Amino acid sequence: MIEASVLIVDDEVPFVETLMKRLAKRGVRVDAAYSGHEALEKLTASGPTKTDVVILDVKMPGMDGLEALARMKTEHPLIEVIMLTGHATVESAIEGMKRGAYDYLMKPCELDLLMEKLNAATDKKREHESKILEARANLISLRRGD
Repeated sequence: MIEASVLIVDDEVPFVETLMKRLAKRGVRVDAAYSGHEALEKLTASGPTKTDVVILDVKMPGMDGLEALARMKTEHPLIEVIMLTGHATVESAIEGMKRGAYDYLMKPCELDLLMEKLNAATDKKREHESKILEARANLISLRRGD
């Protein structure tokens, strides 16, 4: 299992608190935001490498999850986003995937399934980061004539 850093974004405080406790018991570093705006502020403040995966509710007041997802993928393209909702429709699932969501799960979801998705999403993010570092190292090497 990979040690992941996760930001849970949901306006339902009891749900967030419960999920945070359950994930923390499994070794996940967890933070919370209760709106799309707060999530974007936290991601910007913490920098692009601190958070691996965002668990994002679709239905929230103000900025909904699909709008938040689009902004996250524009501003923080390497962060993987798992959409989570109790109000799923095929249309919102398709739209979330079009906007760059890693995956889409229904509330309530099995914790084992969520952990499986979190680990896979974290792997994907870290693989992308590794490729970027490797490409930068190769570019530096070429410039030096190594």
